[in-house]
Amino acid sequence: MMMGQRADSASVAAVRQDLGLDKPIYQQYFKYLNDLSLLSLHENVNKQSYFYLDPKVYSPYSTIVRIGSHSLILKYPYLRRSYQSKKEVSAIIKETLPNTLILAVVAIVFASLLGIFLGILSALYKDTWYDRGFLFFSTLGMSLPSFFAAILIGWLFAFVLAPVTGLNLTGNLIVLDDFGEGVHYEWKNLILPAFTLGIRPLSVFIQLTRNSMLDVLSQDYIRTARAKGLSEGQVIFKHALKNALNPVITSISGWFASLMAGVVFVEYIFAWKGLGFVVVDALKNQDLPLVLGCVLTISVIFIIINLLVDFTYSLLDPRVRMY
Repeated sequence: MMMGQRADSASVAAVRQDLGLDKPIYQQYFKYLNDLSLLSLHENVNKQSYFYLDPKVYSPYSTIVRIGSHSLILKYPYLRRSYQSKKEVSAIIKETLPNTLILAVVAIVFASLLGIFLGILSALYKDTWYDRGFLFFSTLGMSLPSFFAAILIGWLFAFVLAPVTGLNLTGNLIVLDDFGEGVHYEWKNLILPAFTLGIRPLSVFIQLTRNSMLDVLSQDYIRTARAKGLSEGQVIFKHALKNALNPVITSISGWFASLMAGVVFVEYIFAWKGLGFVVVDALKNQDLPLVLGCVLTISVIFIIINLLVDFTYSLLDPRVRMY
């Protein structure tokens, strides 16, 4: 892939040696862990031979201790180079991660605000056609796989109803103008992928808010508030909603982490140039370092957000303690 179809065997062997692919698999694995680690072990040679230790690129680095012919070095994690583009994997992730974060944030904000609003309505109008309609929508939304929903929504709003909506089936946030003289933001390209990505958490938030509101509205202090003559709006927004939102907020935080991992198919179908698009493209091209780098990045983000969720939950609910 890197040398082209006309590469001779000697050139291919040289590339394999440079990438360490001529070594046993266990040695390749430990070398990759060594590259990822903040503390890594390297031979005492010219540091410029480890190009990713170049202070112009990965500053700062420093030698912690020398161990015989090797040195223990403090550095940033090295995710290697893409087979396809020869670019640093970390540089590709740095370029595409902001697009994924924008998409995930917009999707979770849309799902949260609309989900809480519809959940409150569903609870207030329990057993009416409003309630049944919202429950049917939420059940349908949770059962739709992301890739199928993306195809269906894209076909409907960007093809069948395109003259009405004016939306594009594919497109990125930053678009080069027709004359190639500059770039501009095309915010309408964010609508369909954000809506598609937000359908499942929206469905969950509707049911979660509804159930939580019904539970809170049956409590004694709500009946006391009504008996004191407070208006229904004061009862709902000043007393019931605050306590009902605790499990919803926790769920919102957890779903934001899930969205970071669930953008892969949505981004690829709508050609949204984010981390998910890069993952699928790298899988098609068998670009292993890029696949590994993107998956590791998404995994780290997922773990960090879930840890923050656990910590935040203890702040929202005094009954929960962190041990």
